[in-house]
Amino acid sequence: MRSVKEVIRDALSEGRSKLLEHEAIELVKHYGIPVPNTIFVKNAKEAYDAADSIGYPIVVKVVSPDIVHKSDVGGVSLGLKSKEEVLQAIKEMQRNISIKAQGAKILGYIMYHMAPPGTEVIVGGTRDPVFGAVIMFGLGGIFVEVLKDVSFRVAPITVDEALEMINEIRCKRILEGYRGQQGVDKKALADIIVKISQLMLEIEEIDSIDLNPVIAYPSGAVVVDVRVILRKSQQL
Repeated sequence: MRSVKEVIRDALSEGRSKLLEHEAIELVKHYGIPVPNTIFVKNAKEAYDAADSIGYPIVVKVVSPDIVHKSDVGGVSLGLKSKEEVLQAIKEMQRNISIKAQGAKILGYIMYHMAPPGTEVIVGGTRDPVFGAVIMFGLGGIFVEVLKDVSFRVAPITVDEALEMINEIRCKRILEGYRGQQGVDKKALADIIVKISQLMLEIEEIDSIDLNPVIAYPSGAVVVDVRVILRKSQQL
């Protein structure tokens, strides 16, 4: 595994302001943030050969520096239940991308075991010109855009402050359980918030980071999508 500095240095040397998804996952994994065991493959044959070792159902996502929203161009496939389905999904991705994102360079694909459903939240960090590293928490998935129900703190953040952030959102009842549903593991979410705070303070080359969604369960949580934007003026 490359070091954090190597991951960022390589991206900046290639003129990229955004980490590729497997690089972003590598980054947060370094900080002990729970992510699926992710495999990067270069082509459909490697994906076919690796599928059985991952465990089904599988998620496959295209890796391309030219594609921002993978779902919009057919670059994400969920719930694949065999290596034949994985192979077919990649072939279909290639066809869709050739039409919807002509000229996009495909570097490969990431594959991981699909996480079971849970409550989706978002944890993010950004750099404010006045306050410095600012950390955000809220409901994830589509809800963050529709409801805009989020809380903020300036880093560094303690566990107690992270728990306060979780309890500040208007829809916190969703996290506490309702209509027979179990609540989520707030301590696991607080741990992720604290680690993102630490990451933003220690890696000045990062301009912003979004973990969305983080899937929270009654016990534990897992991050299934990571987006990292770099400050291109920074050098290591």
